[in-house]
Amino acid sequence: MKRISLQWRITLMTVLLIGVTCVAMNLLLCSSGVYYMDTIVDSLQGGGTVILNEEGTASFDPQLIVPNGELTIVVDGAQGRFRTTNWYITAAVTLLSGILAYFVSGRALKPLRSFASQVEMVQMTNLADMKIDEDVLPEFKQLSRSFNQMLERLNTAFAAQRQFTGNAAHELRTPLALMQAQLELFSAEHPDVRPETAEFLTLLREQTERLTQMTKTLLEMSNLQQVARNEQIQLAPMVEEIFTDLAPLAEKRSITLDAAGDAALTGSDALIYRLLFNLTENAVKYNRPGGSVRVELAQGQEKCIIRVSDTGCGIPEEYQRSIFHPFFRVDKSRSREYGGAGLGLSLVWEIANLHGGSVWVEESSDKGTTIAVELPAGAENDSPGADIP
Repeated sequence: MKRISLQWRITLMTVLLIGVTCVAMNLLLCSSGVYYMDTIVDSLQGGGTVILNEEGTASFDPQLIVPNGELTIVVDGAQGRFRTTNWYITAAVTLLSGILAYFVSGRALKPLRSFASQVEMVQMTNLADMKIDEDVLPEFKQLSRSFNQMLERLNTAFAAQRQFTGNAAHELRTPLALMQAQLELFSAEHPDVRPETAEFLTLLREQTERLTQMTKTLLEMSNLQQVARNEQIQLAPMVEEIFTDLAPLAEKRSITLDAAGDAALTGSDALIYRLLFNLTENAVKYNRPGGSVRVELAQGQEKCIIRVSDTGCGIPEEYQRSIFHPFFRVDKSRSREYGGAGLGLSLVWEIANLHGGSVWVEESSDKGTTIAVELPAGAENDSPGADIP
């Protein structure tokens, strides 16, 4: 019953109510009709008075005409036809009522469908701009008002969260930079320290660098909303630039970098570069030694598709949506080995969503993974993107 739509529920309840009413009326009419037919028969057989024509009444004498079965049979046939006709009328009225109830309820539920369509357009990036029209039926006015108030509270909460993240990241940058400088200075002034101390210093530098990168990413994520997204971007040259930047890492792991196709879109050059860089860097880091990374660009009339494929060990199906959540890591040991904090793909999702696009794991197996990004080709970046997986 839970899977039946509200419109069908109203229709079924209406049909049931009208059907029960018609059946009750049918039984009442049949019983009363048959009763009066039997009264007529009794009157005929007992010599009662019967209306024969419009001029008046005449007495019927059963002695003159011997009663036989024909008169009774005729009356019984009329009773049967009377019952049958009543049941036909009941069925027709019930069916017609059901059809009318379906269309009338659909008309009555039209404001609810409109409300649902407006709710579906609400995304995390457009909470401040999305307001449900409150000039609706009285039954929906309170619901619309409550929903708008909820949007305001959510927008305030998200803004406070972004502000806190940005402030925290900003405050952490200075002490982290100071720690890095002191570590580098100490290492330069004491080159002949014991192996245990040298190993400890190396660990401190790596973790400090990891915290610095995490802080930088958090600061970028908190400032995404303020970045202009009206630049014309050619993706093929950007991919080549990224390959150049990642060439040392790829050569270290003997990874082959390959690109195909081209596409253009309107957005933020810096953010799209970060999106492509994070996807390609992930594909290189978590690939098999001697593997390959391929970036495919496809241009559509309204959208462009970016596919980044690797030859790694794949992503388990149960994690294919979670990898876009902040601080989530499939293999924590490998993430620590490469200094990952679990924010790279989360930032990719944020950037894609900010541009009105979406990102997902298109294919993954023990032979490799393909992550696809779909972005609007034109200047439609204020449109809502995908919900976070």
